[in-house]
Amino acid sequence: MKRRDFLNNASVALGTTLIAQALVECSNISPVPAPTAGFTIDLSTPANSALKTVGGFILMQGIYVICTAPLTYVALSSICTHQGCMVDYSAIRKQFSCPCHGGLYDISGKVLGGPPPSPLPKYSVALTGNSLTVS
Repeated sequence: MKRRDFLNNASVALGTTLIAQALVECSNISPVPAPTAGFTIDLSTPANSALKTVGGFILMQGIYVICTAPLTYVALSSICTHQGCMVDYSAIRKQFSCPCHGGLYDISGKVLGGPPPSPLPKYSVALTGNSLTVS
C-alpha cells in the first residue's frame, strides 16, 4: 500500500469514527421530565428565602422562578427548546445556557444564541401575601 493511500484511508476512518461518536453522544442525552406548573411557593419558609432578594432564584418542578425586582418574579422552563436538555441559570449574567449544544437565553427566555429555535416557555406568576403561585 502506498503511503498516500494509507493516509487517505486513515483520514476517512478517523473522520467516520468522530462523526459516529458525535451522533451517539447527541442521541444519548437523557430526556428531562417536562416542567409542571400549578404550584405555590411559600416565601416565608427558609427553603425559598432566595426569592426575597433581587436576583435570587429557585428551581422547582422543572421551572426556574427568579426575583427580577422587589415583588416582581419571572418563571421559565428549565428545558432547552433545541433538544430538551436542562438549562443552567447564571444569576450574575442573568442568562440561561444549555450545556448540550450552547444555546443561550436572556432572563425573559428570549434566544440570544446557539441552535434553539424558540424562546423558553414562560409561566405566569401571581403574588398574594407570602405566596407565589406559578401557573
